Amino acid sequence: MKTNQFEDILIYFSKSWLGKENEDEILWDLAKNCIAKLGFVDCVVYLIDQDQKLLVQKAAYGPKNPKDRNLYNPVEIGLGEGITGAVAVSGKAEIVPNTSEDSRYIVDDDQRLSEICVPISNEDIIYGVIDCEHPEEGFFTEHHLKMLSAVASICAIKIKSVRANRALREKQESLLKIKEEMMELKLKALNSQLNPHFVFNALNAIQYYVTSEDKKSALEYLSTFSRLIRFNLKHLGDEVVNLQEEVKMLGWYLKLQKLRYDDQFEFTLAVANPVAQWDAMVPATLIQTLLENTIENLMSSNRTKVHLNIVFKLSKDRVLLEIQHEHKEINTLLEPPLQYQERNAQLLDQIRLLNTHKGYQISKEDYLDTSSQKAIVSLTLPNLYAHNH
Repeated sequence: MKTNQFEDILIYFSKSWLGKENEDEILWDLAKNCIAKLGFVDCVVYLIDQDQKLLVQKAAYGPKNPKDRNLYNPVEIGLGEGITGAVAVSGKAEIVPNTSEDSRYIVDDDQRLSEICVPISNEDIIYGVIDCEHPEEGFFTEHHLKMLSAVASICAIKIKSVRANRALREKQESLLKIKEEMMELKLKALNSQLNPHFVFNALNAIQYYVTSEDKKSALEYLSTFSRLIRFNLKHLGDEVVNLQEEVKMLGWYLKLQKLRYDDQFEFTLAVANPVAQWDAMVPATLIQTLLENTIENLMSSNRTKVHLNIVFKLSKDRVLLEIQHEHKEINTLLEPPLQYQERNAQLLDQIRLLNTHKGYQISKEDYLDTSSQKAIVSLTLPNLYAHNH
């Protein structure tokens, strides 16, 4: 085969694949041109399925598939099986001049006496195999082997490029989806910080003291309400908050919730190891959202007074929040109200997004401690102090 002819064929294959970003199109084009340009009568292209340890037929031209791109009874060959499977494992091309003398030969639609098999490989990665057969004994030559090996190398580079581009697109699409979800998360978090339902109910409760001319209580709760609003406005959009400030804010928030529910619940709020609280930072909004969900659930499903014991337990890497409550009629194991389930689902969605996007490993648990008859809601958060200093 003349050098010019060799170069012309390689250029033809290369140009034929320009702009193609679909593996199936590339492989069908390869099979078709092995016949049209190289003078073969039969060509089958396989790709390796690493998960199944199989060679899977992807394209074929010849007697079995003369025109269209539909595979009739596509072949699957185990890695190491037959001549094709052996080449897929070894990565070394083979010419078999007489298949009737090779015990590895697998008959497909018809017995053919010559076979040439070349791996589609690049940088020690084997993507698949080109397998061509011919009815004449000794048909394939070293020139055929040289040409087909060069074509297979170009094909491997093209497949590598297509897969890399596909992986990049998928990564970009995934990042875009995460950014959209994170934006939605921030909007939900902002709504949680200044929940209109809570704000209006708190103002209505304060209005009662104003109309009752209880100036001391009215001023006390207005002052608490304004501190809470200022805190939320100051940290509006913050992704991380100082735990010391968060605990102080929760105190104001719980005081207003107690007012809102006409003293139907009591609470204690503590940090188990307070010396460490100055060195703790946590993701914003989750704690307040969890407390609101817990309170709303309890107050909507119980008619007796509830006591919340809220404890933070700190370590260098983690912050554990436990909300314990006990009451005369424990309904923890009953189906919670639909509204609570929806809010809880939103909270879990926020946690999922933070874990996915930030790698925070946040976890939430609800369980009943039968020994103490206390229902416990726990939230494990990362201590982000080291990441922000």
